[in-house]
Amino acid sequence: QVQLVESGGGLVQAGGSLRLSCADSGLTFSDNAMAWFRLAPGKEREFVAVISWNSAYTEYLDSVKGRFTISRDNTKNTMFLQMNNLKPEDEANYLCAAGRVPSRSARWTSWGQGTLVNVSS
Repeated sequence: QVQLVESGGGLVQAGGSLRLSCADSGLTFSDNAMAWFRLAPGKEREFVAVISWNSAYTEYLDSVKGRFTISRDNTKNTMFLQMNNLKPEDEANYLCAAGRVPSRSARWTSWGQGTLVNVSS
């Protein structure tokens, strides 16, 4: 069973950086594609980035390209999101998800509770 726990969120000034982590306590992390989504107040959940099981494929939301980097360490059952040059519009609850297909439109079968990112202008 996949159990995902996010960490690393916090308050940062615009232009700053944060590194989010998503730890999977289950046994199938290395078999799964992983993704980051975000949910801001009054908005729909938004895809941010996805990574395939072997890190060979990644995909990003256009507005975060060049600023965010998704990565994973299968030996530690952990996925990361390095976020640089943060903007106020990046403020949201960031959730990680696990699934079989590394696509923003795929069905994601497991979700974490999220970690909150606040960006002050």
